[in-house]
Amino acid sequence: MFTSLRLINFKAWEDTGTIALKPVTVLLGTNSSGKSSLIQSLLLLKQTVQSPDRSVHLNLGGDETNDLFNFGSFDDVLKRGTQSPREFSITFAFEAYEQSRVNEGRFSCSYRQTAVGAAAIQELALSTGAHRFRAVRKEKENYAIFIADETRPCAKDKNLAPERSIALPAEAIATLGSNGAIAEDLSLVIRRELENICYLGPFRRKPERDYVWNKTTPGQIESDGHRTIDVLLSGALSKDGKQNEILDGISYWLARMKVAEKLTIKQLGRSSRYEIIVHKDGIAANLRDVGIGIPLILPVLTAGYFAPPGSTVILEEPEVHLHPLAQSVLAEFFVRLSRSRHIQFIVETHSEHLFRRMQTLIARKETSAEQIAMLFVERVADNAILRKLKVDEFGRVNNWPQHFFGDALGETREQARLMLARQQEQN
Repeated sequence: MFTSLRLINFKAWEDTGTIALKPVTVLLGTNSSGKSSLIQSLLLLKQTVQSPDRSVHLNLGGDETNDLFNFGSFDDVLKRGTQSPREFSITFAFEAYEQSRVNEGRFSCSYRQTAVGAAAIQELALSTGAHRFRAVRKEKENYAIFIADETRPCAKDKNLAPERSIALPAEAIATLGSNGAIAEDLSLVIRRELENICYLGPFRRKPERDYVWNKTTPGQIESDGHRTIDVLLSGALSKDGKQNEILDGISYWLARMKVAEKLTIKQLGRSSRYEIIVHKDGIAANLRDVGIGIPLILPVLTAGYFAPPGSTVILEEPEVHLHPLAQSVLAEFFVRLSRSRHIQFIVETHSEHLFRRMQTLIARKETSAEQIAMLFVERVADNAILRKLKVDEFGRVNNWPQHFFGDALGETREQARLMLARQQEQN
């Protein structure tokens, strides 16, 4: 789980400060305020560690098949107006779900532009407990390796450049002696934290009428929801003792949202093709024929049950095309699965209904302000500004930005005033 994040000179952010991340973190804010940049910083590192080129320092994208985003050039990531040094940085802290020699740690990396326009690591710092390692870029592309706060490097060479932003190369590990194993384990745990991010964007693909199951389980749901049905088919048709666990869980939440009673899978004859059937009000319909709301929420619910314990599920606008009650129930889904399955949710949303239900859950003591972070992002001139919403034990927010969700009470007052005025005119 990611426990904090800090960005400096990254896209809209001059400096976020240290942002505390919780098991459920909700990002709110106006359009184009900088919310997505917070999410994208972690996705940039995820696609870097998954790059086939281990020598890459930062994978800014361009491969439509394998990359999550195309960030463009170094200048597109660097905050506009940044003067010397032209440098941006990403820092995060984490707690590992799986117990090992490294149970928590911190990653910090700053980047500058090379002569050919690529992003190159200026300084990488990895730490866990009392162990801290740094790789600092020197002249002529050489890198110096430091342990803790020592001012003299234990090695300096052009072959010591970090790999995929998170790892020291084998030559550096060897120079660290007995500390080398810790540094290597730390990089592996950081890589696992980033690889275990499941991301779903706001644009999700429409369903097919039927699907072929090739008797395999996908590694991950893709950012547009692709592979969701493969997960459902694998979960329902595999003989692993957990048959229908995911399907039953999804059916429960669809019923809570009052959009369907359950989902089932129907084989087409004796072929390897299957339909997803939605049951509601005594009618069984193909997923393709039930409107867009259920197909769009299906990847969100599936990700919550399919992501391995300890994963981070990042969602942009999960409420798309859902009616108000269903949006509210999403808050319960995030809270319950974060606790029962040890999944972290980072959710960017514009839904007032989701937010209000989160307040209610805190008031009911079904969760607490210690388990939930609600962050508001706004734009002041050309800078993104973050405000942590202060929520008390009754779910009340005492530093709420004015007019973001409109003025519901004011609208009610105005309606009452107009009704009274019209009645007086008629009398």
